[in-house]
Amino acid sequence: MRLLDAHGGDAKIIAGGQSLIPIMNLRLAAPSVLIDIAGIASLRGIERLADGSISAGAVTPHRHFERSSLIAESLPIVHAAMPWVAHAQIRNRGTLGGSLCHADPAAEWPALCLACEAEMTLVSSRGERVVPAEDFSLGVYETATAPDEILTSVRFAAWPSNRRWGFQEVSRRRGDFAIIGIACLIDVDAAGVCQWARLVVFGAGERPLLLTRAAQSLVGNIVNGAAIQAASETARAEVEPRDDLHASAEYRRELIEVLTRRALMQAMSIGALEQEGKLA
Repeated sequence: MRLLDAHGGDAKIIAGGQSLIPIMNLRLAAPSVLIDIAGIASLRGIERLADGSISAGAVTPHRHFERSSLIAESLPIVHAAMPWVAHAQIRNRGTLGGSLCHADPAAEWPALCLACEAEMTLVSSRGERVVPAEDFSLGVYETATAPDEILTSVRFAAWPSNRRWGFQEVSRRRGDFAIIGIACLIDVDAAGVCQWARLVVFGAGERPLLLTRAAQSLVGNIVNGAAIQAASETARAEVEPRDDLHASAEYRRELIEVLTRRALMQAMSIGALEQEGKLA
């Protein structure tokens, strides 16, 4: 905290260095001071808190989430998404906090935290504050973190027993940033009626986006093939995706619909419906 206060905007926090160092190599950033927090043991690790929620230190490497039995049991969507995060060598060094603070709109972590309604703890010499995921990512490479603050931990609320999940992504090559990705969480009762749903698209705009209309279309309905198809079409119409050298806007719209359908089918474990042509 003292180093950040002393150097202000000239300083950058570094942990794994998998985002900052490439940016410095490209001369897109030129901080005069690097403050290495990788050795702070209290910022590393994953634990279950007394209320059942999961707390993860900001300098915890991606690989720990990929291999953690606690994450596989408590946050299976996070566990399933980790192999999509870059490559094994990068996952060994890259960190949760580094990805979140880098705020690439096609990265998995900001979308996962938004889907899971995570809360970020930011600390400075002025004190501590908690920022919900909805307010953390502000745009391309921009977050709510002030120049004198450090992201120290992320808290994920405990899941109810009836929660289901789906995660789908398309990238040019495995390990590249997503052209489009979809993360979905859905709570259903014993009759298959949706009680709550949350859908997030990433790679489409300047930050991950909640597909609120698509999610709301599921609530109160039995999540069958027809409901999934309707939600997928709503998701497509809900977003105005970007158009760049990686993919056209129209291609991204198609992916949003297809991946939303696949993620919901994955969540409901009804993949056989597509094979039978009932979701065509």
